[in-house]
Amino acid sequence: MSLTIPSNLSILKPKLANSSIFTPKSSQRSTIVCSSTSQQPENTTSTNQHLQAFSAALALSSILLSAPLPAAADIAGLTPCKESKQFAKREKQQIKKLESSLKLYAPDSAPALAINATIEKTKRRFDFYGKSGLLCGSDGLPHLIVSGDQRHWGEFITPGLLFLYIAGWIGWVGRSYLIAIRGEKKPTQKEIIIDVPLALSLVFRGFIWPVAAYRELVTGELIAKDV
Repeated sequence: MSLTIPSNLSILKPKLANSSIFTPKSSQRSTIVCSSTSQQPENTTSTNQHLQAFSAALALSSILLSAPLPAAADIAGLTPCKESKQFAKREKQQIKKLESSLKLYAPDSAPALAINATIEKTKRRFDFYGKSGLLCGSDGLPHLIVSGDQRHWGEFITPGLLFLYIAGWIGWVGRSYLIAIRGEKKPTQKEIIIDVPLALSLVFRGFIWPVAAYRELVTGELIAKDV
């Protein structure tokens, strides 16, 4: 009796081995897809955290720059207004002068009411100067520090930037009005008699004049080409 071994058994073994190799690859591929989808919320969360940190830093810097810092006698010859005797003396003199004028009128008269309102405004003004961290000289008057010291930015740099913005806004609106009417039949007439609806529409659009000026500078519309 003889036993015959089929020859195709040696061929079946590699096929089984190959099938076992491909099976983990498919599972690994699905694992990669799952891991990529799970990282997407993490990236979104990190982006939101960066945006929140940037917003908080921007808000903190604006508060620090706008809030008045404590006054210190860091400038020769100047003292904080709230500690200056001459400053307090000047306040008393102005209030006393107003009170002496108040005696000339009846308590309920219109001049008396106006003088009382002026006295209250004077008190509030001196109180505001004392709390704003301003420095006063020997004359009792507040002095503005324009040396660029960060502790005194609110005295000069902030109002200066606001002045430049308002002046640029007025100039940009006037320029836009002249450009808008130069295509009319009688543009000179509209310079004398202002077209109010057109001017008002340009006034409201003029608030973003820095952005509009930069855009025209980039596109080449800000400067006339024939000049």
